[in-house]
Amino acid sequence: MGQIITQVDAFTNKPFAGNPAAVCVLSSPQNDTWMQNVALEMNLSETAFLVKQDDGFNLRWFTPTVEVPLCGHATLASAHVLWSQGHLSPDEVARFYTKSGLLIAKLQGDWIELDFPVNHSKQVIASPILEEALGIAYKSVYQNTLGYLVELESEDLLRQMQPNFQLLKTLPLSDVIVTSKTNPDSEYDFVSRFFAPGLGINEDPVTGAAHCCLAAYWRDRLLQDEFLAYQASSRGGVVKVRYAGGDRVLLAGQAVTVMRGELI
Repeated sequence: MGQIITQVDAFTNKPFAGNPAAVCVLSSPQNDTWMQNVALEMNLSETAFLVKQDDGFNLRWFTPTVEVPLCGHATLASAHVLWSQGHLSPDEVARFYTKSGLLIAKLQGDWIELDFPVNHSKQVIASPILEEALGIAYKSVYQNTLGYLVELESEDLLRQMQPNFQLLKTLPLSDVIVTSKTNPDSEYDFVSRFFAPGLGINEDPVTGAAHCCLAAYWRDRLLQDEFLAYQASSRGGVVKVRYAGGDRVLLAGQAVTVMRGELI
């Protein structure tokens, strides 16, 4: 029998929305080249690989081109697979050992809550090419370990923008979170989009790692610790965000299995 691989739509409760990820619970460890080739073959923003350990799972994430140190939606998808396929019982906590440290996931009804490290941002003066590449004037620009964090004046501007991805690639930091407050009648507290041409992804549908940055950013501006956030990509996705204090943020989302296959 070959290796089972599952495709999951994360941060959504319906198929063909949210952010798709492939999840492979390995029967035995595989080398980096094999995992990178599988990720390229799947051609999704992320493919997650898990190996069972005594009290949890080793977890690694690969885009079609590179390994990344943290991925929220593929962690959510991985947790969903562990519970839905019987690797863990519903009352068990999922423990992931990763390049970003220990990550914890808990099943809470229809939602999966992830415990992630906060990613703080500092204000910077960016190259004028950033504004040209985004194709829109921004309110302020910050920087974190993920890339730039840019705030716009309105949700409407955020939804309408069409970046020049080739120009973004010429910047020292080519990955950009764009965010804004929502319109007054919105059910959400803030909206965002994430452009990552440097990772081989022009626009990521829903990005957990970006919300590790946005939690601290909007806490300082909206003076609250809990948010309902929407990532306004073409697929769209909903993230519950809770700033837990210190250096941790809790992200919650839903997930749906859409495909299961066998790597021969």
